[in-house]
Amino acid sequence: MISALDRKLLRDLSKMKGQSFAIAIVIAAGVATFVNSRTILNSLELTRSTFYERYRFADVFARVKRAPDSVAERLAEIPGIAQVETRIVELVTLDVPGLDEPGVGQLISLPATRPPNLNQLYLRRGKQLTFGRDDEVLASEAFMKANNLDLGSSIVAIINGRRKVLRIVGVAFSPEYVFQIKPGDMLPDPKHYGILWMEHEALSTAYDMKGGFNDVSIGLTLGTSTEDVIRRVDNILEQYGCLGAYPRKDQLSNLLLESDIQGLRSAGLIAPTIFLCVAAFLLNVVMTRLTSLQREQIAALKAFGYTNFQIAWHYMKFVLLITFMGGLVGTLGGMWLAHDFTKLFLRVYQYPELVFRVRPNVIVNAVLVAGGAALGGAFGAIALAVRLPPAEAMRPEPPAQYRPTILERIGLGGLVPNVARMVLRQLERHPVKTSFSVLAISMSVAIIVVGNFMKNSVDEVIQTQFYDIQRYDLSLATVEPVTIDAVRELANMPGVERCEPRRGVSVRMRAGNHTRRVGIMGLAGDAALFRLKTRTGHFVDLPPEGLIISKKLAQVLHVRAGDTIRVEVLQDKRPVADVKIVSLLDDISGLNAFMNIDALNRLMREGQMVSGAMLTTDPLYTPAIYRRLKETPHVASVTIRQASVDSFRNTVAKNMLHMRMINLSFAIIIALGVVYNGARISLSERSRELATLRVIGFTRREISTILLGEIGTVTLLGIPLGLVMGNWFAWMLCFFLDQEVFRFPFVIANSTYGLAAATVLAASIGSALLVRRKLDDLDLIAVLKARE
Repeated sequence: MISALDRKLLRDLSKMKGQSFAIAIVIAAGVATFVNSRTILNSLELTRSTFYERYRFADVFARVKRAPDSVAERLAEIPGIAQVETRIVELVTLDVPGLDEPGVGQLISLPATRPPNLNQLYLRRGKQLTFGRDDEVLASEAFMKANNLDLGSSIVAIINGRRKVLRIVGVAFSPEYVFQIKPGDMLPDPKHYGILWMEHEALSTAYDMKGGFNDVSIGLTLGTSTEDVIRRVDNILEQYGCLGAYPRKDQLSNLLLESDIQGLRSAGLIAPTIFLCVAAFLLNVVMTRLTSLQREQIAALKAFGYTNFQIAWHYMKFVLLITFMGGLVGTLGGMWLAHDFTKLFLRVYQYPELVFRVRPNVIVNAVLVAGGAALGGAFGAIALAVRLPPAEAMRPEPPAQYRPTILERIGLGGLVPNVARMVLRQLERHPVKTSFSVLAISMSVAIIVVGNFMKNSVDEVIQTQFYDIQRYDLSLATVEPVTIDAVRELANMPGVERCEPRRGVSVRMRAGNHTRRVGIMGLAGDAALFRLKTRTGHFVDLPPEGLIISKKLAQVLHVRAGDTIRVEVLQDKRPVADVKIVSLLDDISGLNAFMNIDALNRLMREGQMVSGAMLTTDPLYTPAIYRRLKETPHVASVTIRQASVDSFRNTVAKNMLHMRMINLSFAIIIALGVVYNGARISLSERSRELATLRVIGFTRREISTILLGEIGTVTLLGIPLGLVMGNWFAWMLCFFLDQEVFRFPFVIANSTYGLAAATVLAASIGSALLVRRKLDDLDLIAVLKARE
């Protein structure tokens, strides 16, 4: 049996279905963004933890020059170490069918007679490696898909200076390479970089490493101090050329994955907050107007014996019903968005499968937050209405105060047309409502600015990283450091226009109690193919002595320009020196350190040595250069700038386009909701006034101008404020995403401001025109009848 109050509730909803729908959609957008962000975050964390645990991802990693297998027993004796897995890992140049450029492969040894103790593989297709077969490999799925390879396909690898044909017999995934990225790159490039697993005995024979290893993974018991284990491991492996053991959190794939998760955690709170704040405002305005119109009904209900609580609960149910509808649509929409977004993440993350799970607590939290925001927005209006004594409520609401506008008070009223003065008076009469309407419109503008800011920032990253900093066509790394003569040989190759040396050295930087394992890149003093540039667009010259380090690295080490830092080299002669920090570089990615290559070689106590080179080439000779590099034994890897740019665009552009369309849709929802509700409430409040104006001779166009002028003024005031707010939100996003791995430059293009303003203006005009049609149906006689 439906009560009288509930029947009244349904009638009220029916009369206000347009406004209720608009508010419900805004709430749905807020709930959807909350459910989407939380579900994606939970799914990624669950997938990662499940994959890591099931396939025994190691806790500590170390790289050595060469160590005998017997060292593994000494490592296993360290307190807290549960498992030790030794192996051989080498970077090799690949000749892939259908790929003109040289590819790069990470070749990893795998025991054929047993599963590895750590970093186990998930075999998607094919078979395991056969003991003693030196021509079989397992390959990562992303590499195979990018190059249209299948089981049985053959590729050529330069293994220890010799060309070797390898046949792919299986497709595998590893927890060690969820984020499959070549060291030094910014994003995955599966077309040119793949992970290959080869039978251990075969690979050890190829590299003359029988009875030895050059890479070790370590699993720890629960509660073990990672720092203490790393110190003991370094002490044992130091004599074997250890480059410094490091924990799981610094492992490249895990580091990048954790960085993305932290970014999602930070960015996922902004949009829901905006939507729910707007919904709270809309409900406050609607409920204020509804209770104002129903003052006499409220008095009658009290006269019939209804308590304040029953009347308040009646109006609360009105709010909760709208919130429930919005929450239901938002939950389903958020689940759909989350499922859609997981497909985007699978383009980057190499998981066998993504565990997609919508947790009940996420839905409950979303609905509770939405309900709390809605009730919070409406509570003041409802409380004010139910507190009125019945006798006072029976009287009509006191008329609004009329007074001259600001322009009239300062003597400029005569310059303003009558219609414009009426619009200004109405807006000034309700300063709180007008202010919140302007704020809500500005939030929709801000969402578009923030959404498009990411594209602007990524475009700036591409321009800065791949055209202003990396100005080479090719960059190659050698297996071992070689003399400067190798660079001269490269410079003399046909088609090479310019060739510059570089050297990378693995070091541990120490400043007091703060340490970090990083690499120093040595560049020529007159280097033109790799330049240092800040996020603000300033180029920095490399000093003849001393270090330039990333501003982020300086924060990690708690140092500043002018300080002296201890540099402990982790390779070759392992020298230790105190080096002055000449300046800090506010760059866009990584923890970087740069040094003049001559000064770096003096630090290493060596002559003119290099570990790589950067080249610009004549496009006519590029195919021949590629063929030559594929056959060069001492080349470990080749990076092609254009391939990096293409990979960056293909990976990021698709994701960005998807996110921009969603942000644009949500911004339009806010603009439509705010403008439509504002226009309907203004029409409800001023219908008698507008009808009077029609009777005394005003045209439909003139009274439309009065009504729509208020909407237009609010929109025009909200747009510039929204541009400022969007600027601020974008800056805040840069602040929260300022991480060790990647830092977004703060760049907003003029086209972004134009798009935001034009979109919200168009949405506002569309909403206003919907309400404008109601004026044509205005019943002048009915509206002008005096209320009994």
